[in-house]
Amino acid sequence: MYLVVFRNRKRSDIDQAAYEAENARMEELAAGQPGFLAFKSYTAEDGEVIALSEWTDEASARAWGQVAEHRLAQAHGRERYYTDYTLFGCDDPRIHRFQLRDHT
Repeated sequence: MYLVVFRNRKRSDIDQAAYEAENARMEELAAGQPGFLAFKSYTAEDGEVIALSEWTDEASARAWGQVAEHRLAQAHGRERYYTDYTLFGCDDPRIHRFQLRDHT
């Protein structure tokens, strides 16, 4: 598995409706890409956003980064939406899981 962590902060003056529409389109488009596994996004109290996407492998995640419509959205992010962001690509992350089992 390949994990992409996208940390970002948005500008205070963004067109929120335009951002949400473009974001929804990117989620829909990403979900149809080869190798896509999952996506979740979380917003902290201070406004920082952490978006996590899971891919079968690095090549799939990188291919998503090159999709023309996604490249346009990336440019819009830099031009219109974000004050800053950091992207982390994590190859073969170590995974620990816990699941409570029903003991009734």
